[in-house]
Amino acid sequence: LAALVLGLGGPAGPPSPPAWAAATRPVDRHGPVLDPSPPVRVDVPSIGVRAPLARLGLEADGSVQVPSADRPGEAGWYAGGPTPGERGAAVILGHVDTAKGAAVFYDLGRLRPGHRVEVSRADGRVAVFTVESVERVPKGRFPTGRVYGPLDHPGLRLVTCGGSFDRGKRSYTDNVIVYAAETAVR
Repeated sequence: LAALVLGLGGPAGPPSPPAWAAATRPVDRHGPVLDPSPPVRVDVPSIGVRAPLARLGLEADGSVQVPSADRPGEAGWYAGGPTPGERGAAVILGHVDTAKGAAVFYDLGRLRPGHRVEVSRADGRVAVFTVESVERVPKGRFPTGRVYGPLDHPGLRLVTCGGSFDRGKRSYTDNVIVYAAETAVR
């Protein structure tokens, strides 16, 4: 996974989830499986995120594109996977910070199991997800299969950088990943 930030995190870096938040807490999956419709906005009320979504594809080397650092308040949806609300893991990426300061997913590490994430779709529906787990993993051990792999229900993955900032590589050492399942549709 490409570096998600230009990064200026201080010595402590952005917030990290506690180890206990990585233990999956399954939720009741009440939401129906929806037809495809591109997402237009992600809302994470518990950390104050309300962000437009850009469409992301793949880079020439096969890695997932990242949102533009010129728009730190914007996140991006990986269009090579399902749309939020479809069966499978929809993936949304966002910067943790930029050279100018905190970005859209700076506080992603503060999310906890049970928190809500809402994704507004182009068809006017809102897919509501409940966080099942939050983890910080070294970039060298990124769980590609768990993030992008198949699911038997509508799921959501939010991904950003975390851990320490390596100034030599101009990248964070880890990723913070939120795993959520659809629990309602409005």
